[in-house]
Amino acid sequence: MTRAQTGSAVLAEARCWIGTPYQHQASCRGAGTDCLGLVRGIWRALYGSEPCAVPPYRPDWDGLPGDEALLQAAQTYFAPISEPQPGDLILFRPHPAGPAKHCAILSAPDCIIHAYWGRCVAETSLSAWWRRRQVAAFSFPHMEP
Repeated sequence: MTRAQTGSAVLAEARCWIGTPYQHQASCRGAGTDCLGLVRGIWRALYGSEPCAVPPYRPDWDGLPGDEALLQAAQTYFAPISEPQPGDLILFRPHPAGPAKHCAILSAPDCIIHAYWGRCVAETSLSAWWRRRQVAAFSFPHMEP
């Protein structure tokens, strides 16, 4: 499959998660998920089992500067890109001096699908606030036809 076809499959699966309530460290469509759980669920739907176990992590966006576990994992399992397209993974640094701690799926040039505290999985605007905090973008691995 091409990158665009893989992105379409990612986006279709991400949209199936819309409305799933937020639950820290969960990854169960319809029952509960956080932003990483959404990405994990998409991965399972498209590729089967997850590539690695996820260690416990804090429910808040605090973290020590330099603690880039999310960014390092994305660099290991996804392909870095400079121009994200719908279906690509975007990482954010909610606090400018902190680590990358939030992730979303680009759904349109100006929209993302993500889960965040106090809400459910939703498609929201990729506002200026989020754009300023974007750290990196990645494509999902190409799927076999």
